[in-house]
Amino acid sequence: MRVALVVDHPYTLASSENEPHRRSFTAAVAAAAIRGLESAGHEVDVMDLVADGFDPVMRREDLLAWRSTSTADPLASDYQRRVLAADHLVFVFPIWWEAMPAATKGFLDKVLTKGVVFSEDPAAKGNPFTNLMTRLTGVSVLTIMTTPHAAYRWWFGNPVIKIMFKGTFGKIGVRNLSWTNFDRVAERSAAERETLLARTERTFARLAGPVGSSGRAPSRRFAGAR
Repeated sequence: MRVALVVDHPYTLASSENEPHRRSFTAAVAAAAIRGLESAGHEVDVMDLVADGFDPVMRREDLLAWRSTSTADPLASDYQRRVLAADHLVFVFPIWWEAMPAATKGFLDKVLTKGVVFSEDPAAKGNPFTNLMTRLTGVSVLTIMTTPHAAYRWWFGNPVIKIMFKGTFGKIGVRNLSWTNFDRVAERSAAERETLLARTERTFARLAGPVGSSGRAPSRRFAGAR
């Protein structure tokens, strides 16, 4: 299986090791998922948005291209090619102000474009969108936050999952959407973090199809540190 993994953190995937002043639990989670996938023989295509220098801003030329079902940004075009070749898509990012960082939002805006990854029929009855990512069997989202999971889910209303799933991939028609959340970042000990990373590695080593179940967060919650 070919898995495209999109990681978004200012320190990049290179900060996955536990080195003071140069470490990111987001990157560590991404690295654990990669280890698990590779141990199971999956091909992993990493899109490290910050390391790649991805510009998340939808500029005038980008919008003009979007309206004509083309892509102005060469890097976004390259990402589109790789997403279309993927059997499974994984996103890993921290939650800031209850949503994803700018680069991940820009990825949704500039990579998931009409005429490339989905088509739209305004005259259709019901959902007008058709998924053009024909190989894609599912999407997994791994988030890292300081907020307790229960507060994020019940008080804030799961904003990032509404954006990623209900408002984006679910709307396009992608099924088998799963969310794993590492919450309460500042409270986790080094031992707890290692346990969570090992669990993540095992989870992705078992990937034979989509991780989790259709459109819902797994009942088991993971918690970690940013």
